[in-house]
Amino acid sequence: MTCTRRTAIAALAAGACLPALGQGGWPNKPVRMIIPLAVGSAVDNAARVVTQKMGENLGQSFVLENIAGSAGLIGAERVARAAPDGYTLGGFNDSVLTMVPNMQARMPWNALTDFDPVSLVGTIEWGLVVRSDSPLRTLGDFLAAAKASPGKLTYGSGGNGSPQHIGMALVAGRAGLDMLHVPYKGATPAAVAVAAGEVDASLQGLGTVVSLVQAGKLRLLAVSAPARLAQFPGVPTFGESGMPGFTFNSWFAIVAPAGTPREIITRLNVEIAKVLADPATRDKLVALGVTPRGLPAAEFGQALRTQYELYRNLIQERGIKAD
Repeated sequence: MTCTRRTAIAALAAGACLPALGQGGWPNKPVRMIIPLAVGSAVDNAARVVTQKMGENLGQSFVLENIAGSAGLIGAERVARAAPDGYTLGGFNDSVLTMVPNMQARMPWNALTDFDPVSLVGTIEWGLVVRSDSPLRTLGDFLAAAKASPGKLTYGSGGNGSPQHIGMALVAGRAGLDMLHVPYKGATPAAVAVAAGEVDASLQGLGTVVSLVQAGKLRLLAVSAPARLAQFPGVPTFGESGMPGFTFNSWFAIVAPAGTPREIITRLNVEIAKVLADPATRDKLVALGVTPRGLPAAEFGQALRTQYELYRNLIQERGIKAD
């Protein structure tokens, strides 16, 4: 997903047209945001930065609740079944909304009809990590090792059908690799497993691994962005390292239960745009590996539908199954 600053400006301008919510209007009590992912995940980290600033601006606290498990199905269902009153929101990644639904024979909720899109918050840049003392020092080393010993190089993911699994499956397909997939219960446990030497590598959202990289426990071999990142200027892209044109990222978005009043959706979108325009908040997000974006609700909804179809085709073609 991409957007320009014009979308944030447009959202801010829309605030002038907001209907008066009046005294006692939204929000007049704390807002709960359900994160269907583990504490410390890229989305969790970014959501804490964004909601802290939103709470300061709105004068109400945002209470984050992590409900991990079943690839996000359980937490997402809590959002889908919540009262559509603006006091329960979902902080989701693209996996929950566009990957997981396409890997389940039966779903307890519909990604396109049971949620009202609020805003894309940011894209999460990704990179390939190995433990700090790994003999694999470049992406070229990694590719060569995988080709030299088919089926022996291991990589960790947040579970079957997780973004880490799908991302590495794309790497394997592009480079013609045969690697052993080791699923964990979440992206963070998979990253910790790499640092501990349980698995050789993992393709991860940088927001999940940046602290481990900075602490010297993981080595970042390459980023899957179109260009080098300001945060890691010395780390090459996949394209520079033997896989021309390869890119992969994910995103963090906020949704509400379907039927949430339109004026609340609009207010939320405006407040998110304000937060993303704040230099200090932007710096914090960038430090987490998140590129601030922001999209009006309608544009985000259209982008969501487009990516849903894209991953449906990809998952069917490759026969990827979830846990």
